[in-house]
Amino acid sequence: MSARVIVFHSLAHARAALAAAERGAPVTLRSAPGAAAYAGAGYLKAIVDQAASEHADVAVTAVIDCGADAGIAMAALRAGWRTVRFSGPEKVRRKLADIADQCGARLADDDAEATEALDLLDLLDSGDPLAACRAFLSR
Repeated sequence: MSARVIVFHSLAHARAALAAAERGAPVTLRSAPGAAAYAGAGYLKAIVDQAASEHADVAVTAVIDCGADAGIAMAALRAGWRTVRFSGPEKVRRKLADIADQCGARLADDDAEATEALDLLDLLDSGDPLAACRAFLSR
């Protein structure tokens, strides 16, 4: 079973995604595009770590989206992220991939990992993220 990707924008979103998952089912939590630049790698990691600690029975993969900013990708690796999304130049990507490997991490390969994703942005201030996640994960 491949993991479904849920793009989170808050701790409530991450909690909802993991609460909606079936016991042991794989779920990928991915930060919103550009979130690493404005929220910071440490803050986003704390969100994922908190939600994961509350749902230890869910197989969670966490991905931080660093856009094309190599400095932010490096900060994410220093903060302990194990999967980093980077969309910058291939030459920089190769260097970052080598650094990630040395840290026990990896760069996400969007082509190989292309999958359907649920972005909870529309439910940031209202709506029911838990219901949306349950419906998405049950498909």
